[in-house]
Amino acid sequence: MKASKLLLFLISFLIPSAAFSVTLSLERTIELANDSSLMAFRYRNMYQSSYWQYVSYRAGRLPSLSLSLMPASYNRYMTQRYDSEQNIDVFREQQMFRASGGLEVEQNFDLLGGTFYMETDIEYLRNFGENKYTQYSSIPVRIGYRQSLLGFNPFKWERKIEPLRYEKAKKELLYNMESVSEQAVTYFFALALAQAEYRLAEENVASCDTMYVIGQRRFRIASISRADLLTLELDKVNARNTLENCRIALKRAMFSLASFLGMDKNTEIEIVMPGRPMTVDIPVDMALAMAKGNNPTLLGHRQAILEGERDLNKAKVESRFNASVNASVGFNQVADDLSGAYRSPLRQDLVSVSISVPIIDWGVRKGRVNMARNNLNVSRIAARQDELSVEEDIIMTVSDYDVRQRLIASASEALDLADMAYAQTQQRFIIGKADINSITLSLNRRQEASKNYISALQNFWLSHYKIRRLTLHDFETGRSLSDEFDLKIEN
Repeated sequence: MKASKLLLFLISFLIPSAAFSVTLSLERTIELANDSSLMAFRYRNMYQSSYWQYVSYRAGRLPSLSLSLMPASYNRYMTQRYDSEQNIDVFREQQMFRASGGLEVEQNFDLLGGTFYMETDIEYLRNFGENKYTQYSSIPVRIGYRQSLLGFNPFKWERKIEPLRYEKAKKELLYNMESVSEQAVTYFFALALAQAEYRLAEENVASCDTMYVIGQRRFRIASISRADLLTLELDKVNARNTLENCRIALKRAMFSLASFLGMDKNTEIEIVMPGRPMTVDIPVDMALAMAKGNNPTLLGHRQAILEGERDLNKAKVESRFNASVNASVGFNQVADDLSGAYRSPLRQDLVSVSISVPIIDWGVRKGRVNMARNNLNVSRIAARQDELSVEEDIIMTVSDYDVRQRLIASASEALDLADMAYAQTQQRFIIGKADINSITLSLNRRQEASKNYISALQNFWLSHYKIRRLTLHDFETGRSLSDEFDLKIEN
């Protein structure tokens, strides 16, 4: 696959004017759009950012090991000392070299919002000057726990918000990829319509040439007037002009689709029109249920409400007095040599409690609480508004989907009738039983029927992928797009 792409690149580089020809069905077009378009690339990278944020959150729930080192610290300064012989304070020069290192393991405790820790440290101290001495201080092991007793617990809220944030990002990716499919449908049928109009224009040119030749013969025998002959000649000229305009429109539509799919700008694309889709019955209640569970807009509002509740909780907690505790138990020893620092260690206990009490803040904390409460209310109202909007969109789209399924059959039948009517009118004109107005009207009806059929197909597939986008559910297979995505990741 990579070799073929490299070969195509080299050929396009050496022969920039060469045109490559590809035949695309609707299914293949959507597949290429989801794989190679810039829109799809952008959406996948947006998802990757959220994915690694979720990975970081999961990693934060696991024990962490950290190493802290201070390889060297040298200090030379004057310090104040007491001279007992003279009973005065004097300044003396001090030189000191220090080095330290330690390992610490931490584990967050989500339920209470605290942190368990276990650490080991070693420190080396060397003094220079008149009194030279060396000391080693060790903490072979120390186990402790620290937390805010009445404060805000961020771990509890992270457990609620982060999985929902990742779920929203995943379904936002699927939502955006379905919008890529909708865009691919638009470009596909724009080219399909341009190709159909170009082919009709070609046929019209040939038909007008034939009609004009027949008109000349009939004019010679006085079967038609000169005005009718001039009208046929005008139709021939207009048909050629229309063909040139259709050629320009076709080139633009082909360039737009090729650019969207990441193909070479000179690629010649031949569209294969999709057949009539199978009839699928979509219950409105089921579509609404799927949208409420999968739509990323609604999931985003759930996340916003949780974040608003978190902010309100934090503001309330911080408006009251706060107390925190740090307790640890371990061992400690000091010696003149490294081995002695680990010999017969002494018990080391630490318990500290700190309290912070707001007395006067001129309403700052109260203002923060009210602001957080109002923001939460705004999020809830916005969620309800968007939920109603999504429900309305789902109901209307499902209704349109049912109508568009029926319109395809009707448009196909109209196209068949228009083709037959044009063929018969053309034959009647040749034998002199139809006038110019009849054949012109028949041609216009045929062109209009062709456009209506392509438009009916386009509207159907746009509705199809819009329902998939709003619900993230494939009603043809009965499978959830989210479940299929998870299965792909597992495989």
